Amino acid sequence: MFEHFFGFHRTPFGRDLPVNSLFTTPAHEELVSRLKYAAEKRLFALITGEVGAGKSTALRQLLSLLNPNKYRVIYISDSGLTPRHFYWEALRQLDCEPRFNRGQAKRQLHQVILDLAENQQKIPVVIVDEAHLLDREMLEEIRFLLNFRMDSYNPMSLILVGQPELRRILQLQVYEAIAQRINLRYHLPPMEREEAKGYVAHHLRTAGASSAIFTDDALDMVYEYAGGIARKINNLCIACLMAAAAEQKRLIDDRMVKVVIENEFSV
Repeated sequence: MFEHFFGFHRTPFGRDLPVNSLFTTPAHEELVSRLKYAAEKRLFALITGEVGAGKSTALRQLLSLLNPNKYRVIYISDSGLTPRHFYWEALRQLDCEPRFNRGQAKRQLHQVILDLAENQQKIPVVIVDEAHLLDREMLEEIRFLLNFRMDSYNPMSLILVGQPELRRILQLQVYEAIAQRINLRYHLPPMEREEAKGYVAHHLRTAGASSAIFTDDALDMVYEYAGGIARKINNLCIACLMAAAAEQKRLIDDRMVKVVIENEFSV
């Protein structure tokens, strides 16, 4: 649709951008660095950020950096995750047939993790996404998941990823035993104004744009609306590109951005 009008060879602001073509900010690079460190050192990490800030993108980069001969990654994202489902899903991703009983599955996962770490010389990296949605039972189970050999040994890395409320939840006294185990914490902030402008320019350039499409005032308005959140920037910019193509306009100004926001993003 608008791709042909603007002469793009790929759709900008898509989620399919190769890892080596991603736009990164210093904060994003710091997050990836800390994630890699957590994996290497077998740490328990807590990662937070607003919806659409780029946490999943950072996880994609982490996976691209981890040598599959040295690491075994288990990625779980389930808003209704229960301890039994957690153990079952982890075991399935480790190519094991899970035992039916929750307690048996738990012991089975412990043994598989120990085997990976000690016999196969691989570090298990367990990533639990959308962790702010976990209930108390599942959060408590995490404490027991990390208990190897009377808490004297940690063969794995556990990374909890979620929205900022996850930090507030874990600050409650009832979760103090879990919070004390966390080795590494990082909050991914939204992009700054100039970073957001660079982000838009990067996506348009990788799509094939050879000249500016958004005026500087238009980019300011995009930032004011999106607050530096990548996903909101993506959605607004795509809507603006569609509107511009429909009107046969190759330059998007702040007036057009304002109209798109009012017509398509006002609730």
